[in-house]
Amino acid sequence: MSSYSQPGTVLTDHTFLVPLDHEDPEGDEIEVFGREITATGKDPDGLPWLVFLQGGPGFAAQRPVGRQQWLDRALDDYRVLLLDQRGTGRSSRISARSLAPLGSAEKQAEYLTRFRADSIVLDAELIRRELTGGEPWSVLGQSFGGFCAVTYLSFAPHGMREALITGGLPGLNTRAEDVYRLTYRTCAARNTEHYDRYPGDVAAARQVAEFLAERDGVPLPGGARLTVEAFQAIGVLLGQAAGSHELHYLLEDPFDNDGGDLSETFLYQVAALTGFATAPLYAVLHEACYGGQGEGTRWAAQRVRAEFPEFDARAALEAGTPVMFTGEMIYPWMFDLDPALRPLREAAEILANAGDWPPLYDPARLAVSEVPAAAAVYFRDMYVPVDLSLRTASAIRGLKPWVTSEYEHDGLRVSGGRVLGQLIAMNRGEV
Repeated sequence: MSSYSQPGTVLTDHTFLVPLDHEDPEGDEIEVFGREITATGKDPDGLPWLVFLQGGPGFAAQRPVGRQQWLDRALDDYRVLLLDQRGTGRSSRISARSLAPLGSAEKQAEYLTRFRADSIVLDAELIRRELTGGEPWSVLGQSFGGFCAVTYLSFAPHGMREALITGGLPGLNTRAEDVYRLTYRTCAARNTEHYDRYPGDVAAARQVAEFLAERDGVPLPGGARLTVEAFQAIGVLLGQAAGSHELHYLLEDPFDNDGGDLSETFLYQVAALTGFATAPLYAVLHEACYGGQGEGTRWAAQRVRAEFPEFDARAALEAGTPVMFTGEMIYPWMFDLDPALRPLREAAEILANAGDWPPLYDPARLAVSEVPAAAAVYFRDMYVPVDLSLRTASAIRGLKPWVTSEYEHDGLRVSGGRVLGQLIAMNRGEV
């Protein structure tokens, strides 16, 4: 352990050894990293623990400077542990390079099956017992972290003092296809809103798409290729509070001054939005986080996209209609275009067709849950469908939903103190 100070906080780094496969506790181990944070001047031993589960899958916990974002509110009442979920950050991070020594795609895929929410929850339980002496702790889950919190409520509720969930109530008995049929509709509505707000972006997006279509794509910094479909994927911005405005600024000046080529500035910005070098696990396991219904996801986002012809950019170019941007979807062609993903293409294909995922949720256990729980459900959420969230909220005994249209999916980051404070107050019966 090492401790250090930042403005208003004291941080302590922890590293834990956990089984790669929790069903084989004597087998291989991996490291899991957690960063403890307490407010300066507070006695940590007198504070209850709160563990934070980050969105993703495949992203490390935030790297804070002082009492940033929701931490400012949390540190009033808690001793916080920012957990790098297995395979992310400093927790035996997954990459094509780290998986290469395993050899075959089959072995890589088998290894990757150990990095879903069920394993993350079992890691948290081992860590909890080590840090708290067996006392339950509070769990705060954002987005995919909220999915993990529902898995926690399903299989280890004894370890939870309370659950606080933001933008992350999953469907309990839904397939990936069900999710995407809802999110494509929401994404289409967000495109309409964006073009109504910035009507000049219709022509700008068409100009970029036409340029890419004529050349069958162009290279991006870092070696990826920007095709029309990859360009459409920058629509992931539309699910964030400032995303429509950021998309507009990206589109307002995409070409060099002479208009001949896409500018380096534009290409670098798009590369940062569409590349997976920093989080390949996100691409590999994104659809797998919906698995567990006895069948493979089989690239559900790609298959369901065919049901929504408005997202066919090439047809839009021919018809003179707006080019529609996509959202938080992973497509098989991404593994061909991105050099960070190409070595994982075969393993990803195996995972996409795997039909034997263990269930991530236990509806019967959730129906009799005794853990205090509150969830922020964002009415306009483009990534986690509100219909599924409300259905799940009603299926978890005692869970109090706060349905709000004031925030987007990134509400915890943008207005975290207020969002977290509301959930804490709800669990305490103060609102």
